[in-house]
Amino acid sequence: MNNPLALIVDDEPDILELLEITLSRMEIDCQKAADLKEAKNLLTQHHFDLCLTDMRLPDGDGLELVEQIQKNYPKLPVAVITAHGNMETAVEALKKGAFDFVPKPVDLKLLRNLVDSALKLSTPLPGKERRSRDQLLGESAPMREIRSKIVKLARSQAPIYISGESGTGKELVARLLHQKGPRSDNPFIAVNCGAIPSELMESEFFGHKKGSFSGAVTDKSGFFQAAEGGTLFLDEIGELPLPLQVKLLRAIQEKTVRPIGGQHELPIDTRILSATHKDLAKMVKAGTFRQDLYYRINVIELKVPPLRERRDDLPQLTKHILGKLAREMQLPLPEFSKPALQALNIHHFPGNIRELENMLERAITLCEDNLIEPEDLNIDIEPIQPNPINQPNQPNAAGFEDYMEEVEKKAIIEALEKTRWNKTAAAKQLGITFRALRYRLKKLGID
Repeated sequence: MNNPLALIVDDEPDILELLEITLSRMEIDCQKAADLKEAKNLLTQHHFDLCLTDMRLPDGDGLELVEQIQKNYPKLPVAVITAHGNMETAVEALKKGAFDFVPKPVDLKLLRNLVDSALKLSTPLPGKERRSRDQLLGESAPMREIRSKIVKLARSQAPIYISGESGTGKELVARLLHQKGPRSDNPFIAVNCGAIPSELMESEFFGHKKGSFSGAVTDKSGFFQAAEGGTLFLDEIGELPLPLQVKLLRAIQEKTVRPIGGQHELPIDTRILSATHKDLAKMVKAGTFRQDLYYRINVIELKVPPLRERRDDLPQLTKHILGKLAREMQLPLPEFSKPALQALNIHHFPGNIRELENMLERAITLCEDNLIEPEDLNIDIEPIQPNPINQPNQPNAAGFEDYMEEVEKKAIIEALEKTRWNKTAAAKQLGITFRALRYRLKKLGID
């Protein structure tokens, strides 16, 4: 079996020699070019598995070579070598289809990791499933387009910003981008940026050294080190405070992190995916999100559509979710009454897929005779008018759901107290089944 073949392009003989020595030790053969003309000529003569090119060449720049390779050799991974501090050029190269970038001075560990990932693209592992239709459900036009983009973007190492409303499935998209790419054998670390206390953020992201602050009794690795060789998914990135945004920007640009109390920068090999339901562009204008970080994480944007824009997928999603719930709960698969189907089809779904899942879980728990009715879905039904005597304060529109939960909780507790907490008797008094009462007790947190 022949060794992989790489095309390396640079007008500095020392860099060419360094790259050639490094790749030859990885049992990779090389063809060298000192300018664009020579590189283009070699591309017509050989079948390459990888291309590494400098951005500044005597007869042009590396972007022109990236564009030509994308046009004529789309399956050839090309990585660019960028001068220190020239991140704008690297971002432009990624947008034009470059696989990844290496900042100067070249860190050999990062270079070897990059080459390994690129060769996995050139020689995909047998049996690796590229399609995602069984995981990202839906045959509507927006979903077919997203699945197609996932296959293409999984090949790149460019940062991707996954935008969309809450509950649309942004984390699932991120996981698929990881699973379909060359990093799939390495960790996928998902971080909810809004769930980390601000005083712990730097330590959680970058790690710390023993004794660096009170309570640091051992060395600790951060999220970047945990995702080494894999993917770091930063969910709700809009929640990050400005000081941490600065440090995150540096980590992305330099591909290094410094733990708290550490003396040296540590090289990292991690692909960055990020998501939020917030409008980051508006946050940039408001000064609550750094513009330079926004441009770094948003090299490519992948928008996940809300459920109301893909209504054709509702029957398939409903069948899949109900089937999964029935298996988990060991219940027969229920059917829908016509009014329930109508209620489902006209509902706006502000909470998207997550709301649909919660709605169906409620319905399968509460339905009688294995038939889901509109009231089981808790949509499109007239709210019960409570007795105005001794009731909580009337709600405004925004607090209506909380208000109704308060009314429901009060009625259930009163029934339980009257029956000395006999749940069967309380259910009978309330006019609901024991199973429905048990569901409501769990939902309302009544112990």
